[in-house]
Amino acid sequence: MESSENSFGKRYFIFLMVFLGALSAFGPFITDFYLPTLPSMATIFHTTPSMVQLGLTASMLGLAIGQLFFGPISDKYGRRPVLAVSLIIFAISTLASIYSHNIEFFNVCRFLQGLGGAGGIVMSRSVATDCYSGRELAKILAIVGAINGVAPVAAPVIGGLVAKSIGWKGIFVILLIIGVVLFLMCGLFRESLPKEKRFKGNLWRVAGSFVRLLHLPYFCVYVVMYGFSFGVLFSYISSASFIVQDHFGYSELFFSLVFATNAIGIAVGSGLTLKFRKMTTAALFSAAGMTIVGIGLLLSALFADSFWLYEGLTFVILFFLGFMFPAGTTLAMDEGRSAIGAASAICGAIGFVFGGAVSPLVGLGDLIVTSSAIILASSVLALGFAIVAYRRKTDKN
Repeated sequence: MESSENSFGKRYFIFLMVFLGALSAFGPFITDFYLPTLPSMATIFHTTPSMVQLGLTASMLGLAIGQLFFGPISDKYGRRPVLAVSLIIFAISTLASIYSHNIEFFNVCRFLQGLGGAGGIVMSRSVATDCYSGRELAKILAIVGAINGVAPVAAPVIGGLVAKSIGWKGIFVILLIIGVVLFLMCGLFRESLPKEKRFKGNLWRVAGSFVRLLHLPYFCVYVVMYGFSFGVLFSYISSASFIVQDHFGYSELFFSLVFATNAIGIAVGSGLTLKFRKMTTAALFSAAGMTIVGIGLLLSALFADSFWLYEGLTFVILFFLGFMFPAGTTLAMDEGRSAIGAASAICGAIGFVFGGAVSPLVGLGDLIVTSSAIILASSVLALGFAIVAYRRKTDKN
């Protein structure tokens, strides 16, 4: 009997890791799966590249706002019902986006897609923190962080492989199927926040948990540091398809292969994070590495204009970036344990706020120079906050 229970526990643990990993990847797939089709969509909708890129910003804005809503609400009503509602919103908006006849309606659907997908992202961190703490939490978030780092890069790879055969509408059909599968998996998920541990106040007091968290100075340090790392990631993501295909003249398939290669860099960096005894040290290592290599990337954009130099430096930056995802998330979630859902919401929302802010900016001026400059600026700012975090004498991570 005991052996049977242990076997069930192991099977559920595997299911939970797969489920949390899929939920953490869900948001990046919403934003990035259609990236290889951005240049062609500008032609299809008879609009400008900036207007098409606005759909990326709209989805990230939805992901940010959705997390701020679903996170604290799940502290009061539980993780499972809130997740189910968010997935229903995603499915309806995705279905509507497939029938878009103009870019304006499409961008509205993209916002709603992000809003619905936000529930999955915020729950992936909240459920992990419900069940684990300290270094155990770091191990779980290293897995989730690796997926969360690879997914934004892997999504365009898959999108590039299928874009020519099924087009942008086919890509959104696949997203709809993914949403339905996650909704079905939600039925197998056991609630991780029991009723006795839920927030007992009214909804206004639930919203007040944000204020309480923002009064924790080091929580803010960790979250902003994590946010600037997303500035690096999305500067790369939003510019790469145009740089590789338009600037250097390579195909969609080659672009997908480049993204696949860079995904390896993020995955390896995330996996090696646990080699550090303290997460603050891992964060400092990450930010310092990105800054140093970022200087080289900007110089190469200004003076060399070589694809292989651009790609080599980008791969190394993304390798260093991989360390920041589990390190930054673990630090922030452990610091904000008094309101786990709200902490997860802030941590996730800040990433997409920073990502949404930089995405339109990379299209200004010379794309390769501007994106490199924003990557460097984001790295430098992340380094500043990482230094503050590292100097914290009471750090226990």
